[in-house]
Amino acid sequence: MTRTRTLITALAAGVLAATAAIWLAPAASAATPTAAFTKTSDWGSGWEGKYTITNGGTSTITSWTVVFDLPAGTTVGTYWDALMTSSGQRYTFTNRSWNGTLAPGQSTSFGFLGNGSGSPLNCTLNGQPCGGGTPPTTAPPTTRPPTTAPPTTAPPTTAPPTTQPPTSPPPNTGLPKHALIGYLHASFANGSGYLRMADVPADWDIINLAFGEPTSVTSGDIRFRLCPAAECPGVESEAEFIAAIRAKQQAGKKVLISIGGQNGQVQLTTTAARDAFVSSVSAIIDRYGLNGLDIDFEGHSLSLNTGDTDFRNPTTPVIVNLISALRTLKQRYGSGFILTMAPETFFVQLGYQYYGSGPWGGQDPRAGSYLPVIYAMRNDITVLHVQDYNSGPIMGLDNQYHTMGGADFHIAMTDMLLAGFPVAGNTANVFPALREDQVAFGTPSSVSAGNGYVAPAGVQQAVSCLVRGQSCGSYAPRSGTNPNFRGLMTWSINWDRYYGWEFRNSHRPFLNSLP
Repeated sequence: MTRTRTLITALAAGVLAATAAIWLAPAASAATPTAAFTKTSDWGSGWEGKYTITNGGTSTITSWTVVFDLPAGTTVGTYWDALMTSSGQRYTFTNRSWNGTLAPGQSTSFGFLGNGSGSPLNCTLNGQPCGGGTPPTTAPPTTRPPTTAPPTTAPPTTAPPTTQPPTSPPPNTGLPKHALIGYLHASFANGSGYLRMADVPADWDIINLAFGEPTSVTSGDIRFRLCPAAECPGVESEAEFIAAIRAKQQAGKKVLISIGGQNGQVQLTTTAARDAFVSSVSAIIDRYGLNGLDIDFEGHSLSLNTGDTDFRNPTTPVIVNLISALRTLKQRYGSGFILTMAPETFFVQLGYQYYGSGPWGGQDPRAGSYLPVIYAMRNDITVLHVQDYNSGPIMGLDNQYHTMGGADFHIAMTDMLLAGFPVAGNTANVFPALREDQVAFGTPSSVSAGNGYVAPAGVQQAVSCLVRGQSCGSYAPRSGTNPNFRGLMTWSINWDRYYGWEFRNSHRPFLNSLP
């Protein structure tokens, strides 16, 4: 997103109570480090698990190792925020470089996907029972692993089948089935003019406030303020702005703070920057009573370090710290928290061909760099609306290049998210499809809002193809029909008003007519 007439190119989870089996320590030994297991989601044939390590002792620990068994028939697949080794059915997770040190009272966590229905058994943390204390000297617990030899074959290392649900069931967000999403220039003026919150039409279901920006690129300290009166004549007072937000929310609308944009480069290179991001974004959300957060990282905010080649297990600090920050914010605000993202095609769909600097180096390290963030937050993203504009040609699943400016580009780019795709051409490394309700696409509201403007008829042709399988032209969507496709995003509400509300007047009734 941009502040100027032409936008330039740039750009887990609710916890279910399912505590793992542990060896119970004597009550007198409770003040020791512990590792608590929860299942954060479960789809029958598999589940997502999380261990939270808490230093309940009186001295700092500088590393941790969690070891547990899984019953025969259950294995670990993808994992994050830890390093893993395994021997038969026994799994060992050790800290990463950034999350091993825990002062008394501090916690950290790691997560993984389980294939099968079993749960962890016989957990130890740094050689002691995960529940705290020391191992009993009497007979071992009844949940000890079987005494038969472990299987001779290692757990499968291939990606889970694409039919496995990659995300949790759709949450109740309070949004309509097909939503209209727009950005409001709240902190600056440009050629489109300033628009007061109270004057935003009721047709907009999600209003993203543009923008929260950092005090410096690597500080993580995000600030937001209303446009100064000298720059935006007619700007409302903060009290009026907050009152207008409340009125929108009472009408069922969602108002988010959007972080980044063209000028707001955000690089969370350190855990201190990560923590500052969480604190400062929380302060903005609380001050204005917002519904959530939009991530609009562009430019050089996200890139992958050389050697970081697995989107399921990223190691680059700016990626890892962003994921950690988003998970913390989601946990802080709960199930009603709205999380949207607005990456450019370069950071998402280009990952079909290129990922980071590549196996031999030399590629742009930003290629596909949103993929690990989207994947890690796949159970928490409300809407992913990629910017289908200001983009070069991108290869689709038909292995043909598609160019912005027509229905075809929207169809091909969106189909990739609804069908999933192999990353960097590796069929053993598939980025899984998102739920239909999590996917929208972004398009400029007018010729002045960005390169790649498509007239209303072309936009609606693309949506008709994705939802109904009609008017698809030469591209056959691999995802089939998607009746729960979420809707349309535009840059911006201000530019739409400048051009007589063409976008909302055309697309609100159209979205309402969809099944």
